[in-house]
Formats: sequence, structure tokens, C-alpha cells
Amino acid sequence: PYGARSFEVVYEYTLQAVKFLFSKDCPLIILACNTASAKALRNIQQLDLPKIDPSKRVLGVIRPSVEKVSEITKNGRIGVLGTIGTVISESYPVELKKWSDGKVINTVQEACPMWVPIVENNEIDTPGAEYFIKKNVNNILKKDPNLDTLILGCTHYPLLKTQIQKFVPKHINILDQGTIISEKLKEYLNRHPEMESRISNQGSIQFMTTESSEVFENKASLFLGRKVQVQKIHF
Repeated sequence: PYGARSFEVVYEYTLQAVKFLFSKDCPLIILACNTASAKALRNIQQLDLPKIDPSKRVLGVIRPSVEKVSEITKNGRIGVLGTIGTVISESYPVELKKWSDGKVINTVQEACPMWVPIVENNEIDTPGAEYFIKKNVNNILKKDPNLDTLILGCTHYPLLKTQIQKFVPKHINILDQGTIISEKLKEYLNRHPEMESRISNQGSIQFMTTESSEVFENKASLFLGRKVQVQKIHF
């Protein structure tokens, strides 16, 4: 997990992964990590991509999430639950202002440093998990009791959604990024037929990791609810 790592480390790790996937003939890459999107995406898009291959694209998860928020919020009161890195970057408040379309947007954030370890260690349904989730949710509701939308600003957090819902008033929309990103990707491809034509229609899934493949297999199987096979790679 990248949440507490420095800007330089996140950028370097992300760039290495992007270059590797480009070497596998991927014309379009999504950084499915809020911290990587916050700390590395802009540099990769503006500085690295023109030198590597200007015809390829690297997209993040923050802008699509913000676009969705701007469509559904009624009062412009937005909460972001994220990693330390994502919160410190201020990426969500900045992007929300850009996409406000004239609306007054008030954004509050809460860093939840214990949530990723809870998921990674498969401690989702434990008293400890409930304690930290309740604490962080209560904190963000104190910052703005009038929230109408809550962004789960980390791709680990949807696995905690059932727990989170226990402490969030029912009128507040809780945004799960998985569905949003897939919908926005479809819209992107519709707008860019030149990119869609480069993508194979013969769908397949490969899992790769630079860490222990056994550890990754266990965690990926937990995330996806099915057994997966993982290949260990070296950059």
C-alpha cells in the first residue's frame, strides 16, 4: 500500500509499473489507486508520457470520482475518507472545485490510516475494525454534519462498506469507486474511438505482483471472492 509513502517513492513505483505495462502492449492504463493518482499521475501524464509514447494514455481514479460527485450532490457538501497521502495531497478538494460547474462546494477530509491494514490483514469483521471505522466516520461527520456525499477515497475501502454504513446516516450517498471508474472508462472509450480500436475485445485477466505471489494471491482472493493465480514479476 502507498498511503503513507513519500511523493518520490509513490511516483517512482508507479512509473516503473506503467513502463512495465506499456512493455506488455497496453495502450491504456488506469492507476487504480487514489494515492498514486494523487501523487504520480500528473507527472507521468505531463513529463513522462510524451517521452515514452504520446499515443498511449494513463488515467487515474480521482477525476472520474469527482465527475460523479458533481452529478449527484444536492448541497455541495462532500466528505472524503482517504489515506494520509491522498488527504495531504488535497487532490479531491482541488478537483472538486474545478468540476463544481458554478456550485459552491465544501469539502472535508479524514485520513484513515488503520483502514488499509485492517483490510490487508483480513480483520474486517472485528471489534478493532469497528472501533476505527466508527471513530473516523464520526470525525468527518463532526467536521461537516450536513454532508450529502461521502467518497471512499481508497480502493481498499469498499471492502469495509458494510461496516461504514452502520455509522453513516442513510441520506448520505456513499460512493464506491469500482462501479464509477468502470462507467467512466466506458464513457471515455466512447469519446475516444481511436483508443477503443486499439483495445482487444478478447477479454482476459492477468494478476502480477512485485511482492510475494503467495501473499498477494491470498489478498486478491479475499478482495475478489474467488481464487486467483498470480505471477511474480521483476522490473
